[in-house]
Amino acid sequence: MSGVTESLLVLADGTTFEGEVIGADPPEGVAVGEAVFNTVMSGYQEVITDPSYAGQVIAFTYPHIGNYGVNGADMESRRPFCRGVIVRELTRRGSSWRADEELDAFLVRTGIPGIAGVDTRRLTRHLRQAGAMPCAFGTADAVTLKAAAAAEPGTDGVDLVADVSTPTAYTHGDGPLRVVAYDYGIKRTILHHLGTIATVEVVPASTPVADVLARQPDGVFLSNGPGDPSVLGYAVDNIRGLLAAGVPTFGICLGHQLLGTALGGSTFKLPFGHHGGNHPVRRVSDGRVEITSQNHNFAIVDVPAAEVTHVNLNDGVVEGIRSSGHPAFGVQHHPEAGPGPHDSRYLFAEFADLMEGQ
Repeated sequence: MSGVTESLLVLADGTTFEGEVIGADPPEGVAVGEAVFNTVMSGYQEVITDPSYAGQVIAFTYPHIGNYGVNGADMESRRPFCRGVIVRELTRRGSSWRADEELDAFLVRTGIPGIAGVDTRRLTRHLRQAGAMPCAFGTADAVTLKAAAAAEPGTDGVDLVADVSTPTAYTHGDGPLRVVAYDYGIKRTILHHLGTIATVEVVPASTPVADVLARQPDGVFLSNGPGDPSVLGYAVDNIRGLLAAGVPTFGICLGHQLLGTALGGSTFKLPFGHHGGNHPVRRVSDGRVEITSQNHNFAIVDVPAAEVTHVNLNDGVVEGIRSSGHPAFGVQHHPEAGPGPHDSRYLFAEFADLMEGQ
């Protein structure tokens, strides 16, 4: 094919994949990040623009990406925060009446580099066995890329929330209740659902709990976000203040992990994370199985002051908790489903009921 520029992907362990350049040109021909794979079959734009992918390079297991282009309505944040994308085959011409531009043009415009033509089946099987790991890709030589991958720290022990959180407070929605949402990397689809039950004031992740309580909210929402929860001590301290004040609290993904930490639990890093739109989760109260959307590399464990409400059926990871002594609960998966199934959207109504009950 004319106009194709060859590219290489090198993992930190030296495993190398051939491909071709797509998206933006990285500085000096080298892009780095933590390689993870996502199994969704559609919703690639929502995945790429999810702030929870900050610091990571997303490998899509579905072989054809870009089929329906991109559009402004499906953005989950103001811009992508991921470090890059890896695909088997990039559709050069999308087909959808909703499309505003092609995916490749979008990647160029937003400064996201990528590599196509990669054997993503081989890559996914390798990451499943060896675990998520740093990588480097681009037009530089293999030696340079391997050195860059080895030098990349990954997401462990890094506060990535500071990079994605809003710098100033803003309001969304016009629902009857009043909610303050901590923005650790909040998705717009979450705000859409919260905005139907409450008027939501979104505040920076570092906002002191005293400032949040001064707003006299009916409830506080703890958003999704990227990276390692163990380095977010300031967020955990704020959540402990909310619990002490008896404010109804709901956390999703990173917010769930931080809530669990505030309740005495601990977190650990999963081998290759949960990234996809079809993870089965069992609701403990009645045994119902929900198919869920997930995107996280860390999980919570051993929460003494909470009951487990949901469990991942693939590996037994805790997927939901409810505080034993406070009006607070959280789930690891994404009930807003942007993208993904809608089985868990009832949780927003449960949050509204919790606030009204208080």
